[in-house]
Amino acid sequence: MRDVLAMIMAGGMGERLYPLTRDRAKPAVPFGGIYRLIDFTLSNCINSGVRKIAVLTQYKSLSLEQHLRLGWSIFDSELDEYIFPIPPQMRINGDWYKGTADSIYQNLYFADTVNPGYFLILSADHIYKMDYSRMLAFHKEKGADATVATIEVDQQVSSQFGIMKVNDEGRVIGFEEKPKKLGLLSPNSNTLSANMGVYIFNSEILREFLEEDACKKSHHDFGKDIIPAMIHRAKVFAYNFRDENKKESKYWRDVGTIDAYFDANMELVAPDPKFNLYDTDWPIRTYQGQYPPAKTVFAQEYPGGRMGACLDSIVSGGCIISGGRVQDSVLSPLVRVNSYADIRESVLMEGVEVGRYCKIRRAIIDKGVKVPPGTEIGYDMGDDKKRFFVSDGGVVVIARGAKLSFTKREPIRIQKVIDYAHPQGVANWS
Repeated sequence: MRDVLAMIMAGGMGERLYPLTRDRAKPAVPFGGIYRLIDFTLSNCINSGVRKIAVLTQYKSLSLEQHLRLGWSIFDSELDEYIFPIPPQMRINGDWYKGTADSIYQNLYFADTVNPGYFLILSADHIYKMDYSRMLAFHKEKGADATVATIEVDQQVSSQFGIMKVNDEGRVIGFEEKPKKLGLLSPNSNTLSANMGVYIFNSEILREFLEEDACKKSHHDFGKDIIPAMIHRAKVFAYNFRDENKKESKYWRDVGTIDAYFDANMELVAPDPKFNLYDTDWPIRTYQGQYPPAKTVFAQEYPGGRMGACLDSIVSGGCIISGGRVQDSVLSPLVRVNSYADIRESVLMEGVEVGRYCKIRRAIIDKGVKVPPGTEIGYDMGDDKKRFFVSDGGVVVIARGAKLSFTKREPIRIQKVIDYAHPQGVANWS
């Protein structure tokens, strides 16, 4: 993989993940307790032997660049190994990136200093495990000009992906980006070959098509412009995704919406999760602060006593479950859940504090939010929509910096929510 330059497109606004992307780039959104979305693509690169990596940033990149500096400064430049964050250089007409293909085109100046034999083009916001060296071997074996990684998806979700028609030799003979109707691409089975956003190109071929596309009025996008143009004039092959996740079904998730992001987090807390974070043969690297161990506090088993409990959840370092209950949830570092609070099916990011007697379910609470005692979230959609962002799937999102205030002050009988009784039967509002 020494003649491969990986270019990771990490500049998207992530509008469908708002408000999680209000103050950060989409690849910097936390995931799975301790990770950022970009960690999965970067870990795939490291585990595949890729040692020349350019991360193309743009939108609100501060937290992303900090994460790369703190967690990914692991290579030796004297050995020609590096991970470079590259902000827009505006070398062409002073413009920001106009599309995925344009982001690569505007950085050909940097690529020329590397002079790679192959480009590995990647997205920074997908959750999967993949050995790119296997894909490169396939690319060379086929004598391909371009190779696109594919995964099989059901026909009913075809409008969410770039769909390819592939012949018996594995060559791509048709491509349509997010088709509303399948038309000529309709297969004989119930599944389709979908574009994963993972590409390998021979360097000279890619340069030719990027320079040609730059002169056209187009979306300057790989899926909409570059690949459809290539299949008629170059050898484009489809590489069937080989999963390193060691599960029966292949795992690849586009977490580009609030509901998809929430569902992918919830998949992690299952007793036998679909995505394995604990595989030492394919480690997922990240930056972690020096936090103390997580702990639960209080085991008062008498009626009305406090019971710190955590069930079927991911709990990161520095968390304290102080007499509250957490179930089917993902907690980032330094979260505190206070007495008699009940957290279910939720994602709590770093530094969140949940007050006494809170009831929270199906919620994403962003970094540093303080939830006042007695607050209920996820139990009254009408009320939640007045105060917070609520997704199409009913997931409540509380943005970073939100100032929550009391909405209910009547007594709360906690025994309706969890298995231990309120000591006085009335919330403590102090």
